[in-house]
Amino acid sequence: MQTAHIAHLYDDPGPFASVLVDVSRDHEDAAHEVELRAREVREQLSEQGAPDQVAVAVADRLVTNPHQPAPLSRLVVATERGVLLDETMHERTSRPQAVWAPLPDLHRWIAAQDGSLPFVLAVVDHEGGDVGLFRSELANADEQAAAGGGTEAAHEEDASGRSHQRYQNVTETIWHRNAEAVVDQVLSHVRAGVETVLIAGEPRSRSDVETMLESTPADVVQLETGSRAADGGGEALWGAVHDALVATVAGRRLQVAHELRDRLGTGRSVATGVADVADAFVRGQVETLVFDPDATAEQTLSPTEHPGLALGAVDVAEPVRADLALVAAAALTGADATVAGTEALGGASTAALLRWDQSG
Repeated sequence: MQTAHIAHLYDDPGPFASVLVDVSRDHEDAAHEVELRAREVREQLSEQGAPDQVAVAVADRLVTNPHQPAPLSRLVVATERGVLLDETMHERTSRPQAVWAPLPDLHRWIAAQDGSLPFVLAVVDHEGGDVGLFRSELANADEQAAAGGGTEAAHEEDASGRSHQRYQNVTETIWHRNAEAVVDQVLSHVRAGVETVLIAGEPRSRSDVETMLESTPADVVQLETGSRAADGGGEALWGAVHDALVATVAGRRLQVAHELRDRLGTGRSVATGVADVADAFVRGQVETLVFDPDATAEQTLSPTEHPGLALGAVDVAEPVRADLALVAAAALTGADATVAGTEALGGASTAALLRWDQSG
């Protein structure tokens, strides 16, 4: 995942309250359960030394209904200056997290985000298309827009006899115009940073849209199912969406794993282990931080042993959890972050793909 959007957190000197809690409201007592979790979080933060104003601000934010479908978890990061980050993700959190620490605790959130991605779904036919921006496999669009929809001209001539050729030509023009309208909607999301586009619907229309998107930097995938029915295409469509997303996420992780394996094999443009990765951050080499969240969290890193390690406004003299420091360095240097098991990391807890090799 890209970490640049969390870089602002490190403008604050901390310490930080980092809370990740399930806030799903999908049954009768759900609101009460969320209140109980918020109260528990407030108590845990206070026990760890967080000022009361911080603990209260976090708890108050947790009980505010975000009006999003379940499953739903909420990440809140706050300091004495207020709430700095409030993010939701559509999965359940079985173990509530409440941490008061010198740096934000984001490793569980990053692990969850790494398996989720925003995508555009365009369901198209000869009459137009529906374009929606989604995250993961949810069937609830964050944004939706209708595109195309012009069919009147296609019915001006009878589709028989001498007028048949004109009917075909007019229909071709309308299909193309509707496809262009769909593409305009899709491209607006791609320009905003969405990297995955799924196209469903009538085969000819989705092929037209895919052709028009050939030059886009996004991954464009045709789904062999789906229609613009009133129910949004039903279970078959969302099953195909789910399968495509799983394949996309798995493909991206596999690509990183292969790249890491190849570099480990040659010993070039790669760093392994907490200390070596920290030094690579100091040199500005890290392109992608690859880490096992739990294994890295079990280790510590002393910033004083790595002069120049970017931690923003935070002044940390004592050793801290390694994942907290490395995620901070990734965010502040514009590096990506992704998760992998220690087996993929050659037995290490942490590795980094480097922009350039020191010996090169």
